[in-house]
Amino acid sequence: MWDSSSLLAGQYNDLDGCLGQVVRRALISRALELHLPSPPARILNIGGGAGQQSIPLARAGYEITILDSSSEMLAEAERRLSLEDTETRRGMRLVEGLGEQALEALGASVFDAALCHRVLMYLDSPDEMVRALAAVVRPGGIVSALAKNAEALAMRPGLRGEHREALTALDTNRFAGGLGVVTRGDTVAGLSRTFEEAGLALEEWYGVRVFTDHIGDSAPGEGLQEILELEWEVGRRDPYRSVARLIHVLGKRQAG
Repeated sequence: MWDSSSLLAGQYNDLDGCLGQVVRRALISRALELHLPSPPARILNIGGGAGQQSIPLARAGYEITILDSSSEMLAEAERRLSLEDTETRRGMRLVEGLGEQALEALGASVFDAALCHRVLMYLDSPDEMVRALAAVVRPGGIVSALAKNAEALAMRPGLRGEHREALTALDTNRFAGGLGVVTRGDTVAGLSRTFEEAGLALEEWYGVRVFTDHIGDSAPGEGLQEILELEWEVGRRDPYRSVARLIHVLGKRQAG
């Protein structure tokens, strides 16, 4: 079971949001704990929004920069950060700007890791964003990207009994999510090629939300620990991870 003394344990117990959000944040945090360098490494979070993923990292001693195009989301991050202790507040910087223009927005800053979670699905292509991520990390640095799984778009409507929608989702990489916004899916193979072209070697990939995606709007409740443990295990095993709603891909910047 999950070690409650782990570096980011506070994030695992964060019940802010519906079950799907809690599962997503917890699984990403657990994977990051395995792949990120130790604190006080410098981390850039592109599209970090209100800081749900970044603030726990800052609490753990990382130096975090959030780059987000939304002033409203950054204001919410500032509000959340104001509730933290002095060391956590000192370890975070909030910058407004486009992720694709990270180099221009952040100047000569070089990071030990760059995160981009739940952003690629809103872009027509992941290529430019992945190049931007690779450009801001040092050789040996980590890039972490979370995308919608194009090969499993039919799973959610199918398990909900929405058979017509599931049939439609079989033959497209674009589909409306729970908010009615049409988003785009990626594949592990496609992102692996994009990573390679940007100078990133694939380290590992995980499936996120295999068994809970179709009930993701419910509130977290009793049995959450077992749900998280099950989702973690299936998210790193074939064939289960291949049908997860989301794919979490991590790469390492190559020298030269």
